[in-house]
Amino acid sequence: MEMSRERFEELVGDALDEVPEELLALMSNVVILVEDDPPPGEDLLGLYEGHALTDRGWDYAGVLPDRILIYRNPILNICDDDEDVVDEVAVTVVHEIAHHFGIDDARLHELGWG
Repeated sequence: MEMSRERFEELVGDALDEVPEELLALMSNVVILVEDDPPPGEDLLGLYEGHALTDRGWDYAGVLPDRILIYRNPILNICDDDEDVVDEVAVTVVHEIAHHFGIDDARLHELGWG
């Protein structure tokens, strides 16, 4: 599947627009970025790097923002058409946001997001 980086970034923005405002308002010190590929040897569609909200204590201060990375090429490689990309981007964005809130992969799978 082929898609420009600009279009892919628009889909990430569209996926964020679908996240309830109340939930977005609770997100703290996190940026969402699009990268073409994960680190070498990694088979990932997205990645959360940082300290989940549930792990932040009284001493959490002065740190760089957490990062949610959405990997364009791996998502495009598993999709057949634009509709598949829209769906996979939405699932990946929700999955990584969930990690920001301290929800692990096992729980996400139980909830049907894995």
